Amino acid sequence: MPAVLDLWKKTTALPLGDRVFSFAFSQKAPYFASIRPRFTVIEPNRAELVITKRRGVHNHIKTVHAIALCNGLEAAMGALAESTIPRDRRWIPKGMEVAYTAKADSDITCIAETDPEQWTAELGEGYDLPVRVRGVRTDGTVVVEGEIRLWISAKR
Repeated sequence: MPAVLDLWKKTTALPLGDRVFSFAFSQKAPYFASIRPRFTVIEPNRAELVITKRRGVHNHIKTVHAIALCNGLEAAMGALAESTIPRDRRWIPKGMEVAYTAKADSDITCIAETDPEQWTAELGEGYDLPVRVRGVRTDGTVVVEGEIRLWISAKR
């Protein structure tokens, strides 16, 4: 079992374990800590986290700012990739395209998803793997959606 998925399963069995995991995960990259993600789902091909709407992630109109949204999407994608990728492969982000579709004026759930067959494609020299990402307000409105492209290659 991949280390991130194993850690998720172990910590979420404890009281406040999702918060312990979220804090530990956010320490891997300082920009993740700035959004204070709270992971709610980590499983192969899917990860979700919540960004709480608070002053630290506000823009000038008091909505969750675009960079915080992208950081949340990237954190969700990273957790998904780490919990899904076969052990003989590695990944690196290659690009991100997003569209902002509504004001982010509540807590935002960031979701990353893939299909199982994407991870077992013919490897060759490597390949692009698109991860679908979106951010959703508490009322169900999508505020940001797009794709993060990963480069998948063999581990050395």
